[in-house]
Amino acid sequence: MDFLHRHIEALIFCSPSPLGKDEIHKCLSEMFEADVPLDHIDQALAELQQKYKQEDFSFALEKLGGGYQFLTKPAYQTSIAILLKQQSQKRLSTAQMETLSIIAYKQPVTKGEIEQIRGVNCDYSVQKLLEKELVEIKGKSDQIGRPLIYGTSPKFMEYFGINSIQELPQPKDFSQPDNQIGEERE
Repeated sequence: MDFLHRHIEALIFCSPSPLGKDEIHKCLSEMFEADVPLDHIDQALAELQQKYKQEDFSFALEKLGGGYQFLTKPAYQTSIAILLKQQSQKRLSTAQMETLSIIAYKQPVTKGEIEQIRGVNCDYSVQKLLEKELVEIKGKSDQIGRPLIYGTSPKFMEYFGINSIQELPQPKDFSQPDNQIGEERE
């Protein structure tokens, strides 16, 4: 019966939202190609909840939202708050976002071309984007001096939740009011 506990643990651990008993039942029944009794699932869930109540674990199995989910215990709230604060500081600066936008829309592009569009030096921004693995070096240009060519990376797609560059918003997707001087009179 211990194997059932481990499968249920794995299912709950991998689920991004609370996992209901019905979903657990469907998954296990399909995997084992047999109907897994609901009372076995209930028993396994109760035993897992008891197991994770112990002080040995920094998280517990909680029932919420009609399902089960692993949540950290309140005693660890301070450490988690610090981590979340540090992660939020890893956001992209305005300069990095501008540079990344140019690379995404104009790729493959050299640093010189990026600087020509932005009008400022972009060494620092490009370096930070490389460190964050949002852009990558795609090769060298045939231009004089053979400058590096930059393009977006697979992590860029993941970061922005897209599957391809074609999913980026196009300029026509942004509404721009006509340029007007003064007020319009009838």
